Amino acid sequence: MYVSVRDNNVDQALRVLKKKMQREGMFREMKNRRAYEKPSERRAREIAESTRRVRKLMRKRLEREGY
Repeated sequence: MYVSVRDNNVDQALRVLKKKMQREGMFREMKNRRAYEKPSERRAREIAESTRRVRKLMRKRLEREGY
């Protein structure tokens, strides 16, 4: 990941870096990797995340298109 510092403005560069990391899901990944996760727990979590994602997309589609 690359962030350029312009006019010695490090605070701005840090904000941009944090935004990029948030968008990429780096913070969530670091949090998940802090402790070992059993493969069965990992599968269950991924299925739950997928279900949430699909439901959210369906809600948005319902609001936008009406079906």
